[in-house]
Amino acid sequence: MTILLIAEHDNKTLNTSTLNVVTAARRIGNGITLLIAGNDCAAVAEQAASIPCIDRVLLVNDAAYDKLLPEKLSALIIELAEGHEHILAAASSMGKDVMPRVAALLDVGQISEIIAVDAEDTFQRPIYAGNAIAMVQSLDPIKVITVRTSAFDKAASTGGCAVIESIDTHCDDQTSVFIDEVLVQSERPELAAASVIVSGGRGMGNGRNFELLEAVADRLNGAIGASRAAVDAGFVSNDLQVGQTGKIVAPDLYVAVGISGAIQHLAGMKDSKVIVAINKDPDAPIFQVADYGLVMDLFDALPELARKL
Repeated sequence: MTILLIAEHDNKTLNTSTLNVVTAARRIGNGITLLIAGNDCAAVAEQAASIPCIDRVLLVNDAAYDKLLPEKLSALIIELAEGHEHILAAASSMGKDVMPRVAALLDVGQISEIIAVDAEDTFQRPIYAGNAIAMVQSLDPIKVITVRTSAFDKAASTGGCAVIESIDTHCDDQTSVFIDEVLVQSERPELAAASVIVSGGRGMGNGRNFELLEAVADRLNGAIGASRAAVDAGFVSNDLQVGQTGKIVAPDLYVAVGISGAIQHLAGMKDSKVIVAINKDPDAPIFQVADYGLVMDLFDALPELARKL
């Protein structure tokens, strides 16, 4: 059995989500090959080679893959797919963009956002906003899979000694061309990788009141999140949205403030290790999943919590 795993990186550092995908791949079987495609990304390949359970690292160093545009990356994956029974990637923005193209080009069905591996051809994935779990068996010769990283622990990042194999290949697909990117600069941890997240909902009232959350998050070295209701109301930008249509997170601590607990939001954070809810409505659905609940006006609770922290 051979598994091709698509790594995410910024040409300098391997994204930690790749370590979660390695754990999922290991549960499928052995013979794991990790693909590092990028521009001037040899350092990433060195990091990848140190991951235990990785047998081989394929390094494709070419300016065409600098920004991992999906048209170019999917063409590369198709070129390397022969001989592999499984192709895995994280269910991130990149994975959701690239892997459906790969599945279509291979004429196979994609298995999306798996949360468990029952056998090499049988997987579990959430449906109906996580209220039911579907067991999916694939008889396709190549299984194209995205992994919900919050469902798998991170593999160790050191201790391995995989062989790095450089491949000289170039994709001249011009269907899309990279023009520019605008990055939000923040000293806080990235939302999807943070161990502590403090999220606000419609109950925050307006965007200025999110400063109350920031005071708490700063003391916990945490990230700021938001419900879809808060994003739709224009309180914060949509890159902070947690939920079924936002980011799926599973931090060690999730603090939900002024969030009622709509099913779509719960689908994105209910796997958190510890959930704390602050809401003045004692019947808010969020309390049904919370480990600790405080029935209190958030405008009184947050300043006091920040002082005590």
